[in-house]
Amino acid sequence: MKLSKLVLSLVGSLLIVNATAAPATLAQRWATLRTEQPKLQIRDAARALGVSEAQLLATNIGNGVTRLQADGNQAREIMRAALDLGVVQAITRNENGVIETTGMASKFKQAGDKSEPADARQEQDPEQEARQRNIAGGYLGGQIDLRFHFEHWKYAFAVLQPGRDGKPTRSLQFFDANGTAVHKIYLRNEAGGAVYDKLVATFRLPQQSAALAVLAAAPKAAEKPDAEIDVNQFQLAWKDMTDVHQFAQIMREFHLSREQALRLAPSGMVERVTPEALRTLLDNAAKNKVAIMVFLGNDGLTQIYSGTIEKTMAAGGFYNVLDPDFNLHIRDTALRSGWVVRRGGVTSVEFFDSEGRQVVSFFGVRERGKPQPQAWLDLADSLPKAK
Repeated sequence: MKLSKLVLSLVGSLLIVNATAAPATLAQRWATLRTEQPKLQIRDAARALGVSEAQLLATNIGNGVTRLQADGNQAREIMRAALDLGVVQAITRNENGVIETTGMASKFKQAGDKSEPADARQEQDPEQEARQRNIAGGYLGGQIDLRFHFEHWKYAFAVLQPGRDGKPTRSLQFFDANGTAVHKIYLRNEAGGAVYDKLVATFRLPQQSAALAVLAAAPKAAEKPDAEIDVNQFQLAWKDMTDVHQFAQIMREFHLSREQALRLAPSGMVERVTPEALRTLLDNAAKNKVAIMVFLGNDGLTQIYSGTIEKTMAAGGFYNVLDPDFNLHIRDTALRSGWVVRRGGVTSVEFFDSEGRQVVSFFGVRERGKPQPQAWLDLADSLPKAK
């Protein structure tokens, strides 16, 4: 009898302890996950833990992570200040692609919106005015070539952490309202450390709270049915394009998704290629030294690389360009379609994933006012066609 009472007492004590034990915090769960999978990237760790990357990063506020001001124009002003960092690595990604460029961002000759290019200062239509608001004092052309959409930027952090060589790694990391990474900048020169520290002190958020009001991602908008599209007028508008940049306005006018627009294009303007054409394009561009432009981004930012590439290979579930100052990583197993597109006198090659999202697009490097090089046109024409 006494033994039974002792057993019951021990069981009861254990139940009380289990009932009152606090659930593991997000930081603790992440620490456990890192122990189990030390090579897991933070983006994948966030997905495994059912949170956003920004929320996961915020668990280290006060431990190498500093939250920065990001409301209003603050994100733009941080990027403007970052022009003084010197050599950096700029990293932009979407769900199935990553682009990484190392170099120095170019500045406008005079800083400040009012002194930026004349065509941006004049009274413009709403689309041009929106572009002006998304100018951050530079980044147009040059080694770090970026196109901003700051309305999608919500959270900003400065991150100081130990590097693989024992030296501290400094970065600026930006996220959208869903907590998804928009852009990251890693300092790649010691001389920029003082500039970085000053930037962090200037834009440090007074309240260093880890609590983020992250929003759930909105479901993808359904395409307008093809039967409701005035296809004839759309195709006429396509043929009337005099500049490739008019394409975005035409898609808005006819309420088309990008891939839908390609599907409904005039005869001879597009040609469907296989997803495997991505490897062919990169391999042959490297082999034949064809200068290409690579566009990869997300809702908040597009990063552009212009130049030749050298080393291509499959690794880590991606097809990669692995050059000293330029890396490209495309999860080509996630690609559903590829297209050679001719519009406004320009030929591009675009790839989309299984959700119909554009992953990456390519153009030939050309001088302003001149046609694209024949080497690029030949490369685009040589890609394996889809049946």
